[in-house]
Amino acid sequence: MVGPDVPQGVVAGVLEAFGTAAYLADEQGLIVAVNKRGEQLLARPASDLIDRDAHDLLHRSSGGEPVPRDQCRLSESVLGGRTRQGEDEWLERGDGTLLPVAWLATPYDVGIRPSATLVLFHPVGAPDRPRERPPTSRRLSELERLALLAETTTLLTSTLDIHEALRRLITLVVPRIADWAVIDLIGERDEVSRFAVAHAEGGTVVFRDDLQGPMPPVPQESPMPLSRALRGVASSLTGPETYQGPPDSGIAVEQQRLFEATGMHSAVMVPLRSLHDVLGALTLGRADQPDRFTAADIALLEDIARRASLALENARLYQRQRQVAETMQRHLLPRLPRSPGRSMTVRYLPASDASHVGGDWYDAFDLTDGATALAVGDVVGHDLEAAAGMAQLRNMLRAYAVSQQKPPSKIVEWLDQAILDITEVSMATLVFARMSEDTTGRWELSWTNAGHPPPLLVTREGVARYLTDGHGILLGVTPERVRPDATVELPPGATLILYTDGLIESPGRNLDEGLDRLRRHAAALARRPLEDFTDALLARARPPDNDDDVALLAVRHGTGSSS
Repeated sequence: MVGPDVPQGVVAGVLEAFGTAAYLADEQGLIVAVNKRGEQLLARPASDLIDRDAHDLLHRSSGGEPVPRDQCRLSESVLGGRTRQGEDEWLERGDGTLLPVAWLATPYDVGIRPSATLVLFHPVGAPDRPRERPPTSRRLSELERLALLAETTTLLTSTLDIHEALRRLITLVVPRIADWAVIDLIGERDEVSRFAVAHAEGGTVVFRDDLQGPMPPVPQESPMPLSRALRGVASSLTGPETYQGPPDSGIAVEQQRLFEATGMHSAVMVPLRSLHDVLGALTLGRADQPDRFTAADIALLEDIARRASLALENARLYQRQRQVAETMQRHLLPRLPRSPGRSMTVRYLPASDASHVGGDWYDAFDLTDGATALAVGDVVGHDLEAAAGMAQLRNMLRAYAVSQQKPPSKIVEWLDQAILDITEVSMATLVFARMSEDTTGRWELSWTNAGHPPPLLVTREGVARYLTDGHGILLGVTPERVRPDATVELPPGATLILYTDGLIESPGRNLDEGLDRLRRHAAALARRPLEDFTDALLARARPPDNDDDVALLAVRHGTGSSS
């Protein structure tokens, strides 16, 4: 069971999955979760444990006296965020009896508190019970194995970057249970690549670039260990002697080279297998550690591989989703119209998170009366649904604007009245403008704003101001409302910037700060050629912690308009 501040699904299932008693303590040493085995051994219901100080409630000397906190190794581990284990702790049960336990405490990130510690414990037997082997054997105790699996799950599922997840996997197993780690991956077209060959050196993990790279194809009939693992057939114990004979494939040749270069005397190879495909293989090898891998190690490594495969498959699905959304977004964005004496450029930067890609858009097209229509907007929502809604909205706006020579406000009023019936867009923001030249050669901009960040106008002299007039409510809220228009003269050499909120918004920052940052940078860059101006503005003004996509349309005309 877990405390009221801890999501049931996040922690409870994890603790119950351990084959031993376990509880989770927060940074102050308070128990925030305990599994059923822990309740049984402590003879205490979860309600008597949750939100209680573990040290004060449980920790005792062998004579039953309270243990000073500064002399308790288990409390030091919990409060200090360090991994420690011991066999010298006594816990007071609910019936007043004392329970001698062996224990392991390790930091455990469940994403709910600044820090938390997982404590695993089990009763110890008679004084002459078997003790763990010396540390030089590198053989893990049962508690260490459970902690390693918990750490594997936590670290690998907390990132959706494939390379980062696999690097985390390597640092988990090297040098804890192996001197070398090798990861071979199978691509979407069945090509094999050796993603990483890494080993422990001087307390750090070093990657061998000379042993990484493309691999030969997987032979379908080869009985050799790596070939079997890459086909998802089975895990295998192996060593350099396995590959000493004539090679039966190109992969066997690479394996001979691997064993010669690394000096591994013992290795175990396990498939990285998802529910649908074989993703690759994980090889762990020992060169400096004297113990050979045994059949008893395979179960642990297969469990690690299963968890790694789940994280890898999730990361791949995420990347595919991101690529589809981004590709769809880019193909839906238009080509720009060309006009003498005027420069126009656009940028689209996808969000780092695939779930934020899809809603931002821009458009520019010529109208039948010689004016140029400009638009930038953001459909509420993310991913493919927002990208599809954006396309519907843009096409309807084009149809109204080209067929009807009306002010921007009227075009957007019609659009607002139609989107709920014709599109799947629930709400959206939009700036729609007409840029036209009168008979005296002066350029004029008329626009209406439907809940969108205001356009920014920067003169060639570096005077920058936001066009805050013509502002109305966003689309999809009150379609019957009359919308305002606004008009401004565009000075020669001035730059007009239409953008989406990803350029000015970021978590934990005031929107006014983002607007001021954009204005100041735009003013400082005013004399740069338009392409340079746009790139520098994005680099300087976009918040570093931005987690949304950005669409930007910049227009410059008249004197100094060359790009």
